[in-house]
Amino acid sequence: MNAVIQEIENSQVIRTKPTFRVGDTVKVHLRIKEGEKERIQVYEGVVIAMKGTGTNMRFTVRKISYGVGVEKTFFYQSPMIKEIVTAREGKVRRAKLFYLRDKISKKDTRIAEKRRGVVVPVEGTVPTAEELVPQLAPEEVEAKPAAPAAEAAPTQDAPKA
Repeated sequence: MNAVIQEIENSQVIRTKPTFRVGDTVKVHLRIKEGEKERIQVYEGVVIAMKGTGTNMRFTVRKISYGVGVEKTFFYQSPMIKEIVTAREGKVRRAKLFYLRDKISKKDTRIAEKRRGVVVPVEGTVPTAEELVPQLAPEEVEAKPAAPAAEAAPTQDAPKA
């Protein structure tokens, strides 16, 4: 590619690498301009495709709105996108999820959530409670007087005299 074009594209990079993949449920916060006012609209759905690299990268998000499937394609480097938040990580084995277009109900389009591994620390690497709590000198610890016991109130089961 021409060095001048490469330099111009590199100067327009807003975000580096995407934090989501195909199959993830994302919330795309879009800036919407209406006249002089600007507001943020959230578009939540499943990423069904990613295409391109660098400044030309785009991704397609699909959601079901009132029983109708709606797809929207976003440029990843678009200044109209405020932020992209990953709501769920999906477990898929395909690069494009176009088979979801044939599914009508929300239940049919559900994708299994990715399981995250649990890291179990090795013995001796985690500090004990004694190490975490600083030792206080006896004069720093104030002895609080014990609260007086509450007087026993008559119960309702007691026979009336």
